[in-house]
Amino acid sequence: MFYVQRDAQGLLIRVEAAAYAEATETLPADHHEIQAWYANEVMEVSLKQLKQSDLEMIRVLDDLIQVLTSKGVIRVTDLPAAAQAKLMDRNQAREALGGLSHLIDDEETGLI
Repeated sequence: MFYVQRDAQGLLIRVEAAAYAEATETLPADHHEIQAWYANEVMEVSLKQLKQSDLEMIRVLDDLIQVLTSKGVIRVTDLPAAAQAKLMDRNQAREALGGLSHLIDDEETGLI
């Protein structure tokens, strides 16, 4: 059984397994609204994890491009104009913050 609170339109705004003061009713675990609530919560957690992973990968790709260009494997001019502009903006912002030295923690482990 779950304790729930609804908004003025009757939509769930809080669901808890334990009773709480603002709870207005209870619903069984197999109720469609409870199932939808937890399915949505799982999706939100997954999206947050994916967004965080995207931010981390941007840093890795940025560093990778820097290394490849510094070794002469690729040139910035090999990239499309939009990518060049974004890289230049990021390079300027990174230089203003002191370069690459603090972007990836030396204690991080993994392949890269």
